[in-house]
Amino acid sequence: MKMHFCIPVSQQRSDSLGGRYVLYSVYLDGFLFCKVRYSQLHRWNEQLRRVFGNCLPPFPPKYYLAMTPSMAEERRDQLERYLQNVTADPNMLRSDVFTEFLKRVQLNTFDVATEKAALDIFLPNGRSIKVEILTSDMAERILEVVLHKFGLRQELVGYFGLFLIRFCKEGKLSVVKKLADFELPYICLCNAEVENCKVGLRKWYMDPALDSVLMDCRAAVDLLYMQAVQDIEEECAKPTQAQRQELEAFQKENNQIKFLELSQEVRHYGCMQLDPCTCDYPEPGCRALLSVGNHEISCCITLPDNQTQDVTFQMSRVKCWQVTFLGTLLDTDGPQRILNQNLELRFQYSQESRWQWFVIYTKQAFLLSSCLKKMISENMVKLAAESPEMQIEVLDQGKSQKYHVQQSQQKDYSSFLPRKRKIKRAEGDCVFGTIKEEDL
Repeated sequence: MKMHFCIPVSQQRSDSLGGRYVLYSVYLDGFLFCKVRYSQLHRWNEQLRRVFGNCLPPFPPKYYLAMTPSMAEERRDQLERYLQNVTADPNMLRSDVFTEFLKRVQLNTFDVATEKAALDIFLPNGRSIKVEILTSDMAERILEVVLHKFGLRQELVGYFGLFLIRFCKEGKLSVVKKLADFELPYICLCNAEVENCKVGLRKWYMDPALDSVLMDCRAAVDLLYMQAVQDIEEECAKPTQAQRQELEAFQKENNQIKFLELSQEVRHYGCMQLDPCTCDYPEPGCRALLSVGNHEISCCITLPDNQTQDVTFQMSRVKCWQVTFLGTLLDTDGPQRILNQNLELRFQYSQESRWQWFVIYTKQAFLLSSCLKKMISENMVKLAAESPEMQIEVLDQGKSQKYHVQQSQQKDYSSFLPRKRKIKRAEGDCVFGTIKEEDL
């Protein structure tokens, strides 16, 4: 599936010889990822083409004369689409040509030299593990090191991930974003511009039934148990009074297996809970608390009269979704590194035999979109396992797997909308526009 790459701004710069060039600010999941020139991306594309041939997406052509404003905007849009499309191929994501270039541009953008450093990885139980890393180590490498310390089997590493997590008041945690395998956690943490932000370890799957795959590994059970206890303590998972009493009894006995088995029956267990946000259902401006996972989007909505209403959207009835940036970048030449001031995620849903759009306004729109994509991916793998005539290729738990799928069974999913208009300083400018992206 495609990643949330965008290029909302570009700047004219002068080189040492007095020439002019354009520097593109590339954002991933709403955070500044790197700044690159067209010539750098062009050389990278040529390297990828030597390895992967003509399966690469189209790359914008060179211009040998000065570009008009419309030509410059077209190139910016084409580069944005190229980055989104090139990340849709799981084979490219794992190639050295792909990862080494992205590592280098991250280091260059933030002027970080490769050197030894110590990084604290926070665990779901509130403790942390200190690991010795290089500043150029990617998230995939650091994740493997951390889980090796726990004794986790190599084939289970893909069921976990590294996240940027914000520690809020009163000890509450807020997941900011999932780190992509090729991101550099040291740089992400140093440049997040989010207060009290740390790198944390969490499981990374949305179907609680997948717990069963990990139950015969002691280290995996320890990690699942830590997160389950934390989710219940923070009321992300909501047991009944009877379930809570049983869980407390299992906790006193240190019976982790029984605790996790009962947790499967707890409401919202295994879900990602987002920070309070607003939505347009059943009327605009309603406050909402979202839990995403287990094949659904669960919303606890507070109405204008302060009455609450629980609404559940089943993923099987979601056709597509899009993330849109509604704000403006006030200082396009400054160090601004986050695009999360005003984000919305809208999804098209089948209700009462007709398609309707529902809108959620949240700074965690990219995280929400990542969770939706994860649920779709897991469901496709499940369907493929159940149906021998299906074949799809998905990046499942860090490995590429192929399955056969009949064309008629595919749905039209969209998770990101690249913008079509150049960013302006006027209110209401929509950075990502209205062009649908096909994820599957």
